[in-house]
Amino acid sequence: MTYVPVHQQTTLASDYFQSYSVVGLLALVGVLFVAVAFGAGRLLRPVVPTPEKLLTYECGVDPVGEGWAHTQVRYYVYAFLYVIFAVDSIFLFPWATVFAAPGYGATTLVEMFIFLGFLAVGLLYAWKKGVLTWA
Repeated sequence: MTYVPVHQQTTLASDYFQSYSVVGLLALVGVLFVAVAFGAGRLLRPVVPTPEKLLTYECGVDPVGEGWAHTQVRYYVYAFLYVIFAVDSIFLFPWATVFAAPGYGATTLVEMFIFLGFLAVGLLYAWKKGVLTWA
């Protein structure tokens, strides 16, 4: 075990906490910036409440009837299919970089065709079930 003098221990501890003080100072500046921006917005905005302004408003349509509306399932299916293919397309970029590396060409190419085959089977299944037809 090596002996470290007390004054060096104090220096090491102060350097350690100094790096955290910079992070804390930046966090404080960020919080103050947001608080000042919201406060300035509250002070500068015009406040003239009228009955029209207090109505519930969404997408330019006046609120008429109940607040509950039925949504068709196909919108969720389209969103789900989009997420699946968007996430899968993200996997193509690392594949392209590994494919360029020496020694990985044939193996990576076979793996990617298997991956794209699974995607094609999923897309064909969705098409065969009629999910992709807009009625």
